[in-house]
Amino acid sequence: MDIGEIARRSGVSRSTVSYALSGKRSVSEATRRRIQAVVDELGYRPNAAARALKEGRTRTLGLVVPPAVGRLTLMQLEFVAAVMEAAARADLDVLLSPSGEDHDRSFERLVTGRRVDGVIVMEIRLDDPRVTRLQEAGMPFVAIGRTSRPQRTCWVDVDYTTLVARCVDHLADLGHRHVALLNRPAPLVASGYGPGQRARQGFVEAAARRQVVGTELCCDDDMAAGERCVVELLHAQPEISAMVTVNEAALPGVQRGLERAGRSVPGRFSIVGVAARYWAEQFHPPLTAADVPAGEMGTTAVEFLIQRIAEPDAPPQQRLLTPPISLRSSTGPAERVR
Repeated sequence: MDIGEIARRSGVSRSTVSYALSGKRSVSEATRRRIQAVVDELGYRPNAAARALKEGRTRTLGLVVPPAVGRLTLMQLEFVAAVMEAAARADLDVLLSPSGEDHDRSFERLVTGRRVDGVIVMEIRLDDPRVTRLQEAGMPFVAIGRTSRPQRTCWVDVDYTTLVARCVDHLADLGHRHVALLNRPAPLVASGYGPGQRARQGFVEAAARRQVVGTELCCDDDMAAGERCVVELLHAQPEISAMVTVNEAALPGVQRGLERAGRSVPGRFSIVGVAARYWAEQFHPPLTAADVPAGEMGTTAVEFLIQRIAEPDAPPQQRLLTPPISLRSSTGPAERVR
């Protein structure tokens, strides 16, 4: 049970619940009693969390942004915005810190410098040294994503394996027999990037199960790369009639590449994917996709971290999300061979 549910049942804002529980700002006695009654009814345990945050020396959460592979994607920016908004509702500040490549010192200062009470880490690898370092330091943290051994850590993630498999099933049901997966940049996937690796797993397993010929492409996170990948793919394998994408930043280029190749969507080519809702709706025609709930994930990560700071020895909280595939207009029956 989270603060949002307490706020809904009490008929007040999330910030009012936060103020009432932490004592950071005053609320009316009547409001405080109403909130406490809901807390008691739900069995929520806010006192330890409120006390830990109230007594903390920083009232600041660290947010470790992805290792640099170019600009942040829109989905990554949505995670950042959601974390900052959720922290603000709890009257907490957020300190952004890069990691990877030339930014290891920044991450180390975050871990050892007592600048924050806890850390949220984005873009998790299956074997992530940042997670190992945080565990060694005893720093409370929550991951957006999960490693290959996630049992003892707090995390919130999207089930890319299942979602990509469902995308393949959707295309196979429409009669497509040659399908491509447009993955994230090759260096990122090769580094063990969780979503990229799990998308690959779901794609390969579903293609084999549905007897679909599958081809994987790794693509940089930009428009030019998306166009180049599609043009080269269709030139080399003209029998490809559909694509599953987990690379939303390349979508504008994918659209241009299909137009250049004379492949109308969905008449002569179908495309489905896992993407931020904004990119899905900007695609023409609108993209059939599982919309990544970045806002919900960022908010959940903050709530998990507040609880982790308060009760570091409690069992880790974990949430795996599988959003439905929203059927829009970018998929259709495979073109019949004449």
